[in-house]
Amino acid sequence: MEFIISDKKIGDGYPTFIIAELSANHMNDFDIAVKTIEAIADAGADAVKFQTFTPDTITIDCDNEYFHIKQGTVWDGQILHELYEDAYMPWEWQPKLKKIAEDLGLIAFSSPFDKTSVDFLEGMNVSAYKIASFEITDIPLIKYVASKCKPIIISTGIASLEDIELAVKTCHDVGNENISLLKCTSSYPAPLDEINLNTIPDIKEKFGVIVGLSDHTLGWEVSTAAVALGANIIEKHFILDRNMGGPDSEFSMEPHEFKTMVNSIRNVEKALGNVSYELSDKMKANREFSRSLFVVKGMKKGEIITEDNVRSIRPGFGIHPKYLSKILGKKVNRDLDKGIPFDFKFIDKV
Repeated sequence: MEFIISDKKIGDGYPTFIIAELSANHMNDFDIAVKTIEAIADAGADAVKFQTFTPDTITIDCDNEYFHIKQGTVWDGQILHELYEDAYMPWEWQPKLKKIAEDLGLIAFSSPFDKTSVDFLEGMNVSAYKIASFEITDIPLIKYVASKCKPIIISTGIASLEDIELAVKTCHDVGNENISLLKCTSSYPAPLDEINLNTIPDIKEKFGVIVGLSDHTLGWEVSTAAVALGANIIEKHFILDRNMGGPDSEFSMEPHEFKTMVNSIRNVEKALGNVSYELSDKMKANREFSRSLFVVKGMKKGEIITEDNVRSIRPGFGIHPKYLSKILGKKVNRDLDKGIPFDFKFIDKV
């Protein structure tokens, strides 16, 4: 099972694909956006992700009760249109930022929120699309994105199982099977007891796709644990300094934190390795410290082997301890000093 974005192969046996979400952390300042992308590259990410919308393509300018945020989030008290005005990244920046990111070795792609943003991103020739958590129910949008026949990463933050099934089916129906699903908890920040990382291998088994994690927790431990459970993609919000404020600052990682996460993931990848029962050279050498049969009391020729004079002890230079029951009661054919590794040649017949 492989998932390819640009020239990057993603899946079991390949390095975890680590995405830094720029989101609203540009603070409406192009220079800050550039510095953030530079820091993302320095921190070891594989990709930077933008969001492509305007306040009017994601909602309407209305302040009745339906558009007031009051769900216990970091954005409570705001009106949706005002929030998205604050978070909006000017579209004219995005081709320039994509070029800067690519020059730094990053893959740059985006989350579109309507058909016009998809068309705009097609003009930028992005190599993949991300469907944001709250858009998983927008089947017309998913269908339009999937029709572009590019890799699609879909977050499952607010999705029921039926929502995920319908989103995947929608992609398949237009001939796009290049799909990845990200386990996601749409709380900002997300509490640990709502993460349910054990869902990751279940998603992989149910849908037969590459699976990852869109992580809104405050630390790096959850992302690292997700990799150990089979996540092939990690997405995390990135900010130069949380003290800058902004809509997503509370659950975004600063550069040194992100770098710690990347290093931790890379170490976990090394430790996971492959399914193997082979011994490395170091492990083979350490078998010298295993148990084996030794003469533990000096013996004379013709003396009978007992548990008092031959025992299983460290180190491992004698014969395997499994043979002890077979040699007990036999006679030795020579004098043996204490501390000699026992060998079959010391007896006439086993």
